[in-house]
This record gives sequence, C-alpha cells and structure tokens, in this order.
Amino acid sequence: MENSQTMTVEEQKTEPAKFLTGAQAIMQCLVENNVKTIFGYPGGAIMPTYDALYDYQDRIKHILVRHEQGAGHAAQGYARMTGRAGVAMVTSGPGATNLMTPIADALLDSTPMVCLVGQVKANLLGTDAFQECDIIGMSMPVTKWNYQITDPNEIPEAMAKAFYIAESGRPGPVLLDITRTAQADLMTIPFEYKPCTEIVSYRPRLTPKQEQVEAAAKLINAAQKPYIFAGHGIIIANAQQEFDDFVRKTDIPVATTLLGMSALPSDHPNYIGWLGMHGNYGANVLTDEADLIIAIGMRFDDRVTGDLSKFIKQAKVVHIDIDPAEINKNVFADAPVIGDAKQALKALLPLVKERKHEAWKAEFKKYDEAEFEKITKRDVFHDGDKIRMGEAVTMLSNKTKGEAVTVTDVGQHQMVTNRYYQYNTWNSLVTSGGAGTMGFALPAAFGAKVGAPDREVIAIIGDGGFQMTLQELGTIAQSGLPVKIIILNNNFLGMVRQWQQLFFEKRYSFVELQNPDFITIAKGFGIAGHTVSDRANLSDSLDTLLASDKPYLLEIICEKEENVFPMVPAGASVSAIRLE
Repeated sequence: MENSQTMTVEEQKTEPAKFLTGAQAIMQCLVENNVKTIFGYPGGAIMPTYDALYDYQDRIKHILVRHEQGAGHAAQGYARMTGRAGVAMVTSGPGATNLMTPIADALLDSTPMVCLVGQVKANLLGTDAFQECDIIGMSMPVTKWNYQITDPNEIPEAMAKAFYIAESGRPGPVLLDITRTAQADLMTIPFEYKPCTEIVSYRPRLTPKQEQVEAAAKLINAAQKPYIFAGHGIIIANAQQEFDDFVRKTDIPVATTLLGMSALPSDHPNYIGWLGMHGNYGANVLTDEADLIIAIGMRFDDRVTGDLSKFIKQAKVVHIDIDPAEINKNVFADAPVIGDAKQALKALLPLVKERKHEAWKAEFKKYDEAEFEKITKRDVFHDGDKIRMGEAVTMLSNKTKGEAVTVTDVGQHQMVTNRYYQYNTWNSLVTSGGAGTMGFALPAAFGAKVGAPDREVIAIIGDGGFQMTLQELGTIAQSGLPVKIIILNNNFLGMVRQWQQLFFEKRYSFVELQNPDFITIAKGFGIAGHTVSDRANLSDSLDTLLASDKPYLLEIICEKEENVFPMVPAGASVSAIRLE
C-alpha cells in the first residue's frame, strides 16, 4: 500500500491517507475536530508537526505569535468567544515553559485549551537533552489532563481525549507532550479517528438530580429576600435564555462576579451590579441582608466573599455548579445542585413560583444613589483638568452602545472597565479573573477577534501590563485584523500604588514607571495611533479609534494618582466596603 510519505498533496486531499506519520495524524485529528485556527511558535522539537502543517494550510490557519505566552492567551481569547477549545502549539523546553502562565490562567477561569507541545526524541528522555524539560510534571497541577506521547499510534486516541476533556464538564486546559519520535515516525496501523464521548473515570454530570432541583426550588419559593450571584458558568453553559427566563419569573435581584458580567444586560430590571472587592456598594453590603443566596456557576472566590467567617452567615445557600469539587469548598450549600447551569435552570423553571420582589430590589437602589454621589460623580462628571479612567470608559461605553467585546488586562483599568462599561450584549467581557495575569489583554484581544471577527473587540490595558506582552503588536499587525487598543496610562503600577497609599503609609515602593513612547512603538510595528491628554479631545480621539478599519492604538494620559472605589479591604467583610 502506498503510504502518505510518497503520495502528493493533491492525492492526500482526494484520497484519505491511511498510514500517516505522527505529525500528519496530528493535523488530521485537528481537521476531524473542526479546528480552523492554531496559535503557535515553531522550534526544533515540534518541527515535524510544522512540516506536516505546511500541507494543511488550506484547512487550518496558523497564526504566528511573537512569544509562546501570547499563543496561550490568544487561544484563551478565541475559546472565550467561541466556546470551543483554543489550540496553542509550541516547541519543547522554554517554548513549553512559556506556555505555563496561560495554562494556569485557563484552569482558574475554566477556559478550554488544547496545548500541543513538542518534546525531544523518546530515546533522549531523561538525559537532559537540549531543550528537554519535564513539562508533564510541571503542568500537572494546572491542567485538567496531560499526557506524553511516545508512539505515533497513540495520537488519534490521545487527541480525541484531549478535546473531549478540555471542552466537557467544567472546561479547562489539556496538554499533550509529543516526542519528536512520535511526530516523525510512521504509524504501524491505519489512521482512524474516533471522537471521544466518554471516559470511565471521568463522567461530568450535566443534568442535575431531580431531588436536588426540588430541594433548591423549595428554598427559592420560601425566600423573602433571595439574591442571585451569577457567575461565569452561566456564560460557559450558553444559558442566556434560561437564565433570563428564570430571573424574570422569580424577579430576584442579580449581581454578577467579575467573569459573570454580561450574563445579563446592564439595563435589565433585575441587574443590581457587580460583586466583590471593587464591586458595587449595594451589591456587596446587602449580601448581609439576603435570606437566600442562589449561586450559579461561581466558586465563591475570596475576591467575592472577603472574610469567609463573616460571609452570608444569615442566609441559606443554593449552589448550582457543574464541578462537585466546588460544592462546600468555601461556603456550605444547603441545597447543592450539581450540573450544567443551562440544564439546572431548565429543570428549576417549572418548579419555582412567579414572584415579585419590588421592595427588596428597591433597597439596592438606595445604595446606588450614595455610590453615584460619592464615586461616580467624581470619576465621570468631574471638573478637573485631568482625564479620569472612569470618564474614558463611560464615553467608550456610550459610543459603542455597550455592544463591544472588552478585553481587559489586570489592575485599576480592569476594575474601572467593569464598573463603567455598560454591557448590553451577551458574552462581552474577556479578562483574567482567577490568576490576575498582567499581559493577558493584548494577545487575548487578538484571539477574541479571530474567534468573533464580526464583533468590535477593544483591548483596555494599563501602561504596566501593556509592556509585558507588547511584542504581540507584531502578530496583530501581520494579521491586519482591526483590534482596537486603549492604554490607560498613569505612569504607575496603579493598583499596587493604591494599596501602598491606603495600607502602607504611602510608601511607594517601586511602582512608578518610566514609560516608552507607546505610539512610536506601535508605528514601528505598522500600527497607527495617537495620544490624548486633553479632556476636550477625548471624545474625538475615541471616535478616531472606533472609526479605524485597521488595528489602532489610543494612549489616554490619565490622572496620575487616581484610586478605584468602592473597595473591600483585603481580609475584611464585604459589608466593610469603603466608598473612599
């Protein structure tokens, strides 16, 4: 039988290859999984697979990043927009270790990724060969599953498992460490791809048990002051309609976690704000008044709970989550519901009573008024000479009608964007939540734009975080995709400076930045841009950014020592939230 090494590319397209090299098998598995895009960076140990990719360019688009960390974050952005696993492909040694930060980030934020990592030849394993590292051992704590492939015949089954595990249940990153031997050698059995649909030792529950749903419904129907904490799991489950139906029938006020933002539009009558350290005033304080918390697709992170010993001790808890490990981990659940958020809400809807909670919702409005007077007026409607981050984001929100995808980095600008961008479209925020990874936004924004080319994608980044991955301007320029970039520049590592001001007696220890000329750097990559520092020119500058049909960078010079409030001090109760 003629094998694929002697067949022409045209023949392989018309006649399915049977005996493939491992590298060809990898490519064919990607095609079988309907993968259209890979974010990657070639090198010695992954070179056979890149050679095979050369013959698949008509089916798989490869995007050359400028650093392996960029490949991982771009794959995250892509996954967050599509719901499918983003694919990152890198070489061994430093290529693999540079991917570790996005892998850890993806695990904490439940983002599906399949990471294909080259490794030295099988006979060199354990010899400290050039660019060898134990990426299996290193990545084990931050992956859902990882596996080293030494035999090309293992590739179809391993690839099928990788995509199944990454995308099912609570999504997350998977890593395949593929020796150069396994890539280069010819399979000894005919290639056959069978999608993985179940694994004996891994059985995520999608449909919750009926008795759990009934117990939750009983608590919901009896509550006088119920309160929904809406998390990222609602968006992951694509439960937009089910969640809206549930909220409208029960009339329960809803606050979101950081990653849960855009699960409800900002103008929804039941949306009362954002939970957590820099969340809304009433949304935090009134957690102490609720008699029932309904937590959906969220994990009671410390940024939401504050001091756990004082958190919602007066309330019963319904906790809906697909991951049983999250149940009772931080907060005891009186009625746990283990399952997919979409399926759980479907099951709950016929069992819950139609209610009205106008008086309870009105209590949140009182706190909104105080927050507006003390914070929003100062941030958005001030009379000062300097541009404040809040007014810039508010203006952007108004100009885009709350319909853009905002991709934020980590720091003050991240918190300000969450506060002042009015999300009116489902799945519109991409950010690093659990890991808090500076440098996330620029490559993630590019990946998000690849995944959602018809949506406006705007990266909002601080001057510190931008400098961590600014080389990915080259990736954006080479693609030509119109990713819009805003740098909110205060010449500080702003969030660290704020903490040093408030809790360390203004001892500003190594937080002031001497920044480069960001616009000149962007132009060096072939990306247009300009700087605005005059408040009178802010509106026109945003118009220029948004009107561009190419990548564009807008640097906004902001007030240097602006603080973000409200704020729950670290370790304090959420009811101790400060307005100033």
